[in-house]
Amino acid sequence: MILLIGIGVLTMASGEIADRFEEKGWIKLFNGKNLDGWKVGANAATFSVEDGAIKVAGDRAHLFYDGDVENHNFKNFEFKAQVMTKPGANSGIYIHTKFQEDGWPKHGYEVQVNNSQEDWRRTGSLYSIQDVIENYAADNEWYTEYVKVEGKRIIIKINDIIVVDYTEPEHPKREGDGVTRVLTSGTFALQGHDPGSVVFYKEIMVRPL
Repeated sequence: MILLIGIGVLTMASGEIADRFEEKGWIKLFNGKNLDGWKVGANAATFSVEDGAIKVAGDRAHLFYDGDVENHNFKNFEFKAQVMTKPGANSGIYIHTKFQEDGWPKHGYEVQVNNSQEDWRRTGSLYSIQDVIENYAADNEWYTEYVKVEGKRIIIKINDIIVVDYTEPEHPKREGDGVTRVLTSGTFALQGHDPGSVVFYKEIMVRPL
């Protein structure tokens, strides 16, 4: 495609134009080079950057977005990331959560990342709230994991297929440590589940609503 601008001529492939429109309003949370803007407590060595992606491999740990976008406090948003699991890997993407030095995050929801590990809750599950038993992604292949939160509604897509559509009730039934597993606002976190789990994340982006 050729665009005329004044007396100059700008040549741009139609695909590039489409990509620009598609990404309108999306903001990158990961620069592809280092972990600037992210914060991890215990077992920080679980997270590294390899070939433009965040590599998760090691003891249990959680990497929290701590950057400037929305002052790392999101309420209504669209989130997406490119994810690749290695065989037997378990991980997760937390939403509406808060930084913790150690332990499993107590606040917010976990969106499951698991295509073949022994836990039957598969990729895209809203963990222990609305679970997915089918596989919509495969190990050793990049796929897109998408989460939208608007009001009390959570939509999760795997490769553009809706796998969860959940509306939190006015008084959700939560017990024990799960009482803070509700929508409020907060940041995102990536989970390092165990030493046998290797997962890669890249093109981590958000579009505030």
